[in-house]
Amino acid sequence: MFEPPTGFGSPAASAEAHRASAPASVRCAVLTVSDTRTPETDSSGAMIREMLGFAGHGIADYRIVPDEPDQIRRILMEWIARGDIQAILSNGGTGIAARDTTYDAIASLLDKRIDGFGELFRMLSWQEVGAAAMLSRAVAGVAGGTLIIAMPGSTNAVRLAMTRLVAPELGHLVYEIGK
Repeated sequence: MFEPPTGFGSPAASAEAHRASAPASVRCAVLTVSDTRTPETDSSGAMIREMLGFAGHGIADYRIVPDEPDQIRRILMEWIARGDIQAILSNGGTGIAARDTTYDAIASLLDKRIDGFGELFRMLSWQEVGAAAMLSRAVAGVAGGTLIIAMPGSTNAVRLAMTRLVAPELGHLVYEIGK
């Protein structure tokens, strides 16, 4: 049986060491992409902000924008340029309908994709909604040293992504990016 050379830890030990070194608080911006939501009716954006707060993270900015790729990209580039924003969490516009352009706007900005986020989100979503999970184009990646995570707009999808994927690893992700 192969034994790793002395000094090499297990992958689990390495991930735990990284988590221990990760920031406890990440400065985030939240973007809701919707043609109809307002600050009063944006339950998914409110849930993201609330869950971030419960996890000890800060909110540097929050906006609602129509599902227009140029407007989405403009806000994202503004936030990426800001030194106080380490992560951007968006919701809405990740489906396959003609008006769903969030994925395309975000994908055009990414320097690196974190494919595992979308893969895991669809796997977890499949357990809840079945084959309809394949319609999600949830995506994550790094643009200009800033983490971007795009979730679907439904509150159930946001809850799933935040509790199972984002909240447990947000600090670790930002640590790995080095911002």
